[in-house]
Amino acid sequence: MKHPLPQKPVAELLDDNRLVIWDIEQARSIYNSNFFGKPLGDPRPKEDFDTPLLLDPVEALYLAEQKIIKIQREKTDISYKKFQKIAEKTFKEFNEKYRVYKDLRVRGYVVTPGIKYGCDFAVYENGPGLDHAPYVVQIIDSSEQLTAADIVKAGRLATTVKKSFILSTIVNEEIRYLEFNWWKA
Repeated sequence: MKHPLPQKPVAELLDDNRLVIWDIEQARSIYNSNFFGKPLGDPRPKEDFDTPLLLDPVEALYLAEQKIIKIQREKTDISYKKFQKIAEKTFKEFNEKYRVYKDLRVRGYVVTPGIKYGCDFAVYENGPGLDHAPYVVQIIDSSEQLTAADIVKAGRLATTVKKSFILSTIVNEEIRYLEFNWWKA
C-alpha cells in the first residue's frame, strides 16, 4: 500500500557506502512503492515493518535522480550528481552498475543486490516475497576476456539457484544483455 508523504524522504549517507531512511513511515513508503531497499533486520517483510530502511548506493542514486528521495550527510543536502561522484570513488565500476540497474528498473523489473548469488543483481518480475527472482545479472567490462570456465561457473551457480544467468556489458554506450539458460540433456 502506498503512503502519501508530506515531504520528500531523506536518505542519510552514514559513510560513503551506507544510506538509511530513519523515518519509519517514509521507509515503508519507499519500500512499498517498488521494493527499494531492505528493512533493517527483515530483508523481506510480509507486513508493515517498524525499522529503518537500508538503501544500496545504486538504489539511492536512482531514487535521488528520480527526485523521489533526497540524500543528506549531517543534515546537509547532497545532490544526486555529487553522490554519484562519491559512489564512483568508493565502488569499482559504479557507473556501469548504475546504468544497468536503471535500465532494468525502467524496463519494469524489480532489481535487488545479488550478493547472495555471487553476482551484481537479482532481478524480479514482481518483487521479493511475491515471486522468485528468475534472473541473476553479472556486469562485465566489454574489454574483459571471458573464458569458458567463467561461463560454466556462472551457469552452475545459476542452475543451483534455479535462475537464468545474464551477462551485461556496455558497448559504445549501448547496454547489452546475454542470457544463459541451462537444462539437462
